[in-house]
Amino acid sequence: MEQRPDLATVRQAQRRISPCIHLTPVMTCAALDEISGNSLFFKCENLQKGGVFKVRGAFNAVLSMEPATAAAGVITHSSGNHAAALSMSARYRGLPAHIVMPVTAPRVKIKAVRHYGGLISFCEPTLAARESRTAALMAETGAELVHPYNDWRVIAGQATCALELLEQVPDLDVVLVPVGGGGLLAGSLISAQALKPGVSVYGCEPAGADDARRSLQAGRIVPSVNPQTIADGLLTSLGDRTFSVIREWVEDIVLAPEAAIVDAMRCVWERMKIIIEPSAAVPLACLLCGNLPLRGKRIGVILSGGNVDLNALKFNA
Repeated sequence: MEQRPDLATVRQAQRRISPCIHLTPVMTCAALDEISGNSLFFKCENLQKGGVFKVRGAFNAVLSMEPATAAAGVITHSSGNHAAALSMSARYRGLPAHIVMPVTAPRVKIKAVRHYGGLISFCEPTLAARESRTAALMAETGAELVHPYNDWRVIAGQATCALELLEQVPDLDVVLVPVGGGGLLAGSLISAQALKPGVSVYGCEPAGADDARRSLQAGRIVPSVNPQTIADGLLTSLGDRTFSVIREWVEDIVLAPEAAIVDAMRCVWERMKIIIEPSAAVPLACLLCGNLPLRGKRIGVILSGGNVDLNALKFNA
């Protein structure tokens, strides 16, 4: 797919992937409404297959590939969630999945990739190392690259999450979306602009990995260099495709400090009795720490995933 997806493309993606994924629920929590001063509607992608929204984009990319292209399999680089999602979708179609992962990837995510049959090749935890190792494996295998976020097929798949949310709760004022590489945020913006142009969509980012905010302010992509955050799913830099959508339509990029991310994650665990990973807690953290001063609004919050290494929990930042 060479063009930015529109609503028709997103609905086509929704039809394509619907047999393979869950229609995730929207949950509410009176306690968090009271704490935040807003009416919150949590889109629970932590209850998605694979425990993360990433299966939407991965399945859309893999299932839309022509047979001749798909024959050699697929390849990507990812710290974990996209890696597992692509491995799952490739297995569904009977294709090999070559996965380049940094040596620092969480064990729970390495385990998930192996469970779904992904063939892992480890590299150093830098974008340059990930990309060079991926390029070498592509040349060796002939596999089709399915980028974790800078791929219109993936973005169209991720857009189905906000599409569902806006259909499940049609009168939202605001949608909060975590941002790393920007695939979920770009997809959410495409769906929001098509379904309800009046809704304000904010990207939410860790203060220790604030390249998206700096990119928006600079008007160009500012790469992420040595990000430091517990939100390991939000370490990557924006891509040119995701940035083109984000800079056009996003209301703002808001930051959450580390302590607020940990507090928000714990709050969801304790108040809602559901497991989310740190990256998924960033939007709520932005709201509860006061960096996004909204009151009396109907706010959709995308809980992006729930893949937590239970042996490495840190509730005391």
